[in-house]
Order: sequence, then structure tokens, then C-alpha cells
Amino acid sequence: MTHYGIPILYTLFVWWFSTGVILFLDGLPRKTFPYSIAAAAVLYCLALWGIAASSHDMTVFGAYCTFTCGLIVWGFNEITFLMGYVTGPRTTACPPGCKGWRHFVHAVEAILYHEIGIIVSAVLVAAASWGEPNQVGTWTFMILWLMRLSTKLNIFLGVPNLTEEFLPDHLAYMKGYFRKRPMNWLFPFTVTASTVIATVLAVQASQLAATDPHQAAGLTFVVTLMVLAILEHWFLVMPMSVVPLWRWGLKSREWFRRLDPRRNGSRRAGRRAGGRPRADDVAMAAGPEAALREGAAAPAEPARRARRVVRTGATTLTVTLDRTPDERALRVRPAPVAVPPHG
Repeated sequence: MTHYGIPILYTLFVWWFSTGVILFLDGLPRKTFPYSIAAAAVLYCLALWGIAASSHDMTVFGAYCTFTCGLIVWGFNEITFLMGYVTGPRTTACPPGCKGWRHFVHAVEAILYHEIGIIVSAVLVAAASWGEPNQVGTWTFMILWLMRLSTKLNIFLGVPNLTEEFLPDHLAYMKGYFRKRPMNWLFPFTVTASTVIATVLAVQASQLAATDPHQAAGLTFVVTLMVLAILEHWFLVMPMSVVPLWRWGLKSREWFRRLDPRRNGSRRAGRRAGGRPRADDVAMAAGPEAALREGAAAPAEPARRARRVVRTGATTLTVTLDRTPDERALRVRPAPVAVPPHG
């Protein structure tokens, strides 16, 4: 069991943790982005060196090392894209009425540099392990590339769950290339083909456990990644959100601090852990006049101010709560309507 259980658990943890770290860094203020990119670039170079240095190691440790390095190389391409450094020559949404081949060309232009960067990284990974017996790092990167490309195509063609929550605000124009549909023609083929390949690799891994632990561990890494990618594909068509998996990584984003992701973007409604509404939310629901009747007169110089911004659908409501040691007033004022972009 250790031949499969530990690699599976390791893959699950690294996949979940690295995704959360990238989401967290991408939600920080933009002034922190150069430092994150610089750190990622250092890790990128070290990962390429690690693949080259371990590509001749046919032990289980060698499989772990090259697998981890392949993930780091992939993560560098992801973070440079999500932070807006490597995207494409087109940085605006498609014009209204754009359809067909023209729409596809615009979508490619929006991510062209990112795809070229992935190709460059793939060449570097392959070159670092060229002619060596340990190819786990190359397998890892190629599987991630192919499965992510399949995900992008499915989102472009149309799926019910677009996972827009993970797209940062500075890439909001990309939502113009997403399409919401019950299903598309590509999805059944990609999921079926991926499942068949994952099954074949899993059978091979089970046959190599006793004779070649290195290959068994490497195939287990690859199969686990493929299964995770297949699950990500299914999440695109299932009526459920994967946001709770990375709530800790999304806490750096402004929208997360205003909305409750556990309710798919619905406002918190002032619910405590026990389910009872807050007093100020009750007053707010009753209206501004009732809220003012509940509190005392508004102080001229409030000692502390806490602001909650609630976004429901296409409206934004700002609630300002001013407190002094002896009195409290609730002021409610509507904010400008904020209509989120839709694909």
C-alpha cells in the first residue's frame, strides 16, 4: 500500500497547497506582485536544475524530486499568467456580436504569450531530462499542460460552471471569452479519453510495484494528477462550487472579504456561527428609518468605523456602522450599481 498510498497523498497535498498559495499571492495588492514573480523565477530555475540533476536517479526519491520540480515549473507559468505579466497581445474583451472563428482568434490572442511561455517551459523540461531514464518530471508537466488545455477549450466552448471566482480582477476581461452552456461537444470526448488513459496507467503502476518502485511511484503521480484533472472537468458541469477547497487561499481577495463563498457569492446576511442574525442586519433589513430608530443619534466624530460591502447580483450596498463608547448609529446608503462582466 505504501507504494501507492503515500504518492497519492503527496500529490493531493502538493496540488491543493500549491494552488492555494498561487491564489493567495494573486489576491494580494499589486505592489507585491514583483516580489512574488521574483521568488517564483528563482524556484523555476532551481526546479529546472533539479530535473536535470535527478533525471538519472531511478530511485523512489528521484521520482518524488522530479515530480515536485515539474509542478514548480508549471506553477511559474500559472502565476505569471494570473498576475497579468504573461497573458497575450489582446487585453480587452471581445466586442459585442463577435462570434465564430473571429471570436476564437480573439480568445487565442488573449492568452497567446502564456501559451508560448508554456511551450518554452516544456522544451526546457524535456531538454533537462533528455536521454535520461527518469522522465517523471516531463510526464508531470505534459499531463498538466494537456489537461489544462482541455479545460480552457471546454470553458471557451461552454460549460455550466465557469469557476469565475478564481479569475483575478485585473483579468476580468477574459470572462468575455467564457461561455455558459449546459454542455459542449468536446467535453464527453476529453473526459472519456482521459479516463481510459488514466486507467491504463493505473494498471501499469500496479504491475510495477514489486519490480520497479521508481516507475510505480512515477506512474502513481501521473495517474493521480490525471484523476484530479478529470474531477476538475466534472466540476465544470456539476452544480457545485470548488471555492471551499481553497477558502484559505482566497482570503487575500477583496471580494472574499465582502462575500461569503460558501453561499456562491451570496451575502453573509449577518449570520453568526449559530445561525442567529446580527442586530444591525435586522435593522438594515427593516430599512434605513428603522435602523436609525434602533440606534442613538449619529455622533459628530465617531471613534471607530467598520464598513461592510454587500454585493448581491447586480447591486452593491454599503453599510457604515459608527460607534462611540456611549452610542451607536447605523447609516445606510446605496452605492453605485456594479454589474459584473459576463461571458
